[in-house]
Amino acid sequence: MTLPMEWTSIVAIFALFWVVSAFVLLPFGVKTHEEVGMEKVPGQADSAPANFRPGLVAKRASVLAIVLTTLYVLNYGYGWISAEDLIFWGPEPR
Repeated sequence: MTLPMEWTSIVAIFALFWVVSAFVLLPFGVKTHEEVGMEKVPGQADSAPANFRPGLVAKRASVLAIVLTTLYVLNYGYGWISAEDLIFWGPEPR
């Protein structure tokens, strides 16, 4: 099997997708101390998470990044969606 692009490019694209995925998934499943019913530490922000689990966020981000990278590389190889397909308004392509 030949890859449609260099493996280093695939790793770089995965890293970009992983960082974006981590930031997108960061607020899901997190509850504040008030929502959990725990007492806050004096000086603590009201929005501070009570149950933040960075390992879970990293696992979810990894799975999402693998899926997105796979779709991106397959689209690059097979050309399902091209740049011209993303022009929704403006002059018609020739």
